[in-house]
Amino acid sequence: MQTLKTSEPDFEKRFSRIVKDRREADDDVAITVRDILRAVKGNGDAALVKYTQRFDGYSLVEDADWTVTAERCAQAYDTLEADLRDALDLAAKRIRAYHEAQLPQDRDYTDDAGVRLGAIWQPVEAAGLYVPGGRAAYPSSLLMNAIPARVAGVERLVVVTPTPKGQSNDLVLAAAHIAGVDEIWRVGGAQAVGALAYGTDRIAPVDVITGPGNAYVAEAKRQVFGAVGIDMVAGPSEILVVADGKNDPDCIAADLLSQAEHDPSSQSILIADDDNFVAQVSDAIDLQLVELSTSKVAKQSWEDNGVIIIVDDLRAEAPALVNRLAAEHVELAIEDASAMLPAIRHAGSVFLGRMTPEAVGDYVAGPNHVLPTGRRARFSSGLSVLDFMKRTSFIECDERSFAAIGPAAAKLAHAEGLPAHAKSVELRLK
Repeated sequence: MQTLKTSEPDFEKRFSRIVKDRREADDDVAITVRDILRAVKGNGDAALVKYTQRFDGYSLVEDADWTVTAERCAQAYDTLEADLRDALDLAAKRIRAYHEAQLPQDRDYTDDAGVRLGAIWQPVEAAGLYVPGGRAAYPSSLLMNAIPARVAGVERLVVVTPTPKGQSNDLVLAAAHIAGVDEIWRVGGAQAVGALAYGTDRIAPVDVITGPGNAYVAEAKRQVFGAVGIDMVAGPSEILVVADGKNDPDCIAADLLSQAEHDPSSQSILIADDDNFVAQVSDAIDLQLVELSTSKVAKQSWEDNGVIIIVDDLRAEAPALVNRLAAEHVELAIEDASAMLPAIRHAGSVFLGRMTPEAVGDYVAGPNHVLPTGRRARFSSGLSVLDFMKRTSFIECDERSFAAIGPAAAKLAHAEGLPAHAKSVELRLK
């Protein structure tokens, strides 16, 4: 764990190094993924059988080995503890409500020249959702990916998820039941991404692939982009907490560890203006690590990638640092956090005030928890219904409106050296 102070002369050099640190897949991962995708594209189901046996220890032999049925998902939902079932239902309800408000409106109008213009929004026909099943299984991720797709109007929802040694997670299956998933295939890794992108005899291809995964899944999505759409290339999880000394240090420590426990390459950063408070948070982290069942992963993440930045003035200094880091999750655990919000230009999602931990956003707040990492919040946004939709523009001219704008089109076509373009306009003008 690194500690930096903005008042120290070497701060800019050390901070710049943190900003530029990618913590993402190396060239070996890219080469391995390329080979797997080629095998899936060329050999289809046979490649899936080979890789599923190798990586998951699971044999795809009979038809029943390949899929999880809707009846199995309904059973998983029905047999959940009532409190857990209610929690999933509440999460789904809030996620659905938030994303319904994102639905774009079609446009259809006639401009001053008399040209009718507009655009129609339509969903993609099929979406593939990757759901992790290795280090941890996340029903929340299934809801966050599947519900926006359903709200967008996607007709076919396909889930791919690894089932190591044939074991499925009942919470994930229950979430699939709530979201109304159409197909669940028991394959994972880069090979599952390839199957969704290119199709096999069993698995029909999709138009868009979304969902989190390990470095191999992220790299596979990057490599198939263009053949299909993707949500984003996601890297290790990140949290950036801006906190003053009035916070409970135990709460801030837990917030930092909430991302550290995801993966050894995750990153947790604290920006604070109180040395004594920082020391209390550090002590609280040490104590909580002893108690966490995920302590091995969280400890490595904190020790390797954790950062504490001490500033003289939070209001004056924190926003610029936050914007340069452009983190996935940003907590503003300060007085009147809303006053700082307009200054935060680059963040995947912002959590305002002392009572809004990032973890509530992971599950039940409503906004999507699939967010840009690796400073991509500078130019991209979290998953939304728009990731499952596309916009088609339309134009309609009559003789009067064509006469008003056609000559300019012909003039520009000639200027660009495209006489056929010009002729297609000029013939109509005559």
